[in-house]
Amino acid sequence: MFEFIKGRVEYIGPEFVVIENNGVGFQISTPNPFSFKQEYGQEVKVYTYHHVRQDFMALYGFHSREEKTLFIKLLDVTGIGPKGALAILASGEPEQVVQAIENEDEGFLVKFPGVGKKTARQIILDLKGKLQNIVPDFFPDLFSVDKIQPMHNGNSSEFEEAMLALQALGYSEKEIKKISLELQKEQLTTDQYIKKALQRLLK
Repeated sequence: MFEFIKGRVEYIGPEFVVIENNGVGFQISTPNPFSFKQEYGQEVKVYTYHHVRQDFMALYGFHSREEKTLFIKLLDVTGIGPKGALAILASGEPEQVVQAIENEDEGFLVKFPGVGKKTARQIILDLKGKLQNIVPDFFPDLFSVDKIQPMHNGNSSEFEEAMLALQALGYSEKEIKKISLELQKEQLTTDQYIKKALQRLLK
């Protein structure tokens, strides 16, 4: 229904962003809402997917058309819903996801929230050999932790925002605690905390 929405970043939360366009605020769920933090108050282009069920309707948004394409392909897999697909895309290493599918690496895929062995096998069966066309230009620099420099020294609010975003993606309190103490020592932006946390959770 909507290919993309252009508008100003009005609000950023752990689960979604609000993009204001001509006086209308669109609530858009996205893999990592805090990746929009440096664009707060500015105009952005968000590639959107309108998900409709009998009892549920939502907009999902992505930085690139390729990211949106992978999201849609993941939704076609039995056992993967929008929340599970967002968690997989938020990993910070989408190339690793594609590689894991192509290499039939179930061990990597089961590290995502809500993905058990059966679902991992289903992802491989449904998507292996069907993702090559989106790999070459796969999110250039979007997930580079070193690209964005910390905005200021105080990091407590950024850290707390990142932990809330991880909970929204479906990671358990136990999983988050395992990596939080080490991360809390660093001075990072919310986006950087999320990306580093996800990289550690997937090791």
